[in-house]
Amino acid sequence: MDIDDRDAPLQISSRVTIPRGEIELQGIKAEGPGGQHVNKSSTAIHLRFDIRASSLPEFYKQRLLALNDQRITADGVINIKANRHRSQERNRIESLERLAELVRRAGHTEKRRIPTRPSGGARKRRLDKKNRRGAIKKLRGKVPRGDA
Repeated sequence: MDIDDRDAPLQISSRVTIPRGEIELQGIKAEGPGGQHVNKSSTAIHLRFDIRASSLPEFYKQRLLALNDQRITADGVINIKANRHRSQERNRIESLERLAELVRRAGHTEKRRIPTRPSGGARKRRLDKKNRRGAIKKLRGKVPRGDA
């Protein structure tokens, strides 16, 4: 799936896609400096995506709604504003990529860490090494004078 294709669903993973009809894209005027161009063209993109009304699997919906992200409203709507580029098309592509990345991040689960213990031999080698190192450092002490 190519993100440039306006009708193709947005690919999240090999099994999960978002139909383009569920994503609302609106051209808005960009903020900030830009001279005459910024005042007369709607190059920025405002993306809205309703999590609760979407066809995403329930797992993704719950994880997205639980995220502590300022782009997600209390109603469960994702708002993304893209205005980095001068072209509306490039801002549209960027906003879709940011939505896809947000959903991917919500769906990613960390692998559970299984705590391990060092073996008895490893413990013995560590203590032997510490003793050898301590003996070397003890030799660095002051040398006693022999005229007493």
